[in-house]
Amino acid sequence: MRLFFVKDFLDLVFPRNCLLCGSSLFDHENNLCSVCKGTLPVTSYHLRAADNDLCDKVMGLSNVGMVMAYLKFTKGGNSQKLLHQLKYRNKPQLARELGSLYGKILCENGFSNQWDVIIPVPLHPLKQSRRGYNQSEEFGLGLTEELSVKLINGLTRVKFTETQTQKSRLQRMDNMDDVFQIAPYALVANKSVLLVDDVMTTGATLCACANVLLANGAKNVDLVTIAAGG
Repeated sequence: MRLFFVKDFLDLVFPRNCLLCGSSLFDHENNLCSVCKGTLPVTSYHLRAADNDLCDKVMGLSNVGMVMAYLKFTKGGNSQKLLHQLKYRNKPQLARELGSLYGKILCENGFSNQWDVIIPVPLHPLKQSRRGYNQSEEFGLGLTEELSVKLINGLTRVKFTETQTQKSRLQRMDNMDDVFQIAPYALVANKSVLLVDDVMTTGATLCACANVLLANGAKNVDLVTIAAGG
């Protein structure tokens, strides 16, 4: 009885609301209500993981295999709202829940034993210090819960990059030169790697990371993001 009272009191002082619609969450809901989860713009990239428009986008930039994204990115849509929560509203637990949700989909579609290790795209240490976490790492940790694959921080970001917003596809790739390095003691040789990030636009950042992993002996690298646009 006392536990229920404490819980009711905490819910009153610190209400738990859906991060999309603002409605009160039930006990079994974490960051998103069941209605909002049911209306997320989930993609079908996992059904044609090695032959889709995301694969076409990175063609010629890196020799990666499969390319997938959990959500379709649309400006002003729910996927953009979720990414805003991750980057600016201190919601690492949301990224982990999204990873778990997509991990379930991947498991249901035969990807359970596909990879040896999950590696997130790293933030620059100063940016991660300011934000307090790397949303790509949190997304990857959510994936590990379902895929039972170990996550390692196998890459380091060694310099800031200029904003990519106004750059062309090739300019973005040039802007990524020498940005990433293999992390000390990261063993990727002969391993199948799932490289994860929060969002994919041109794919320049992901391809720069993939090229470092492949240059250090990774057997193959596949890409997964929370969201991707057209």
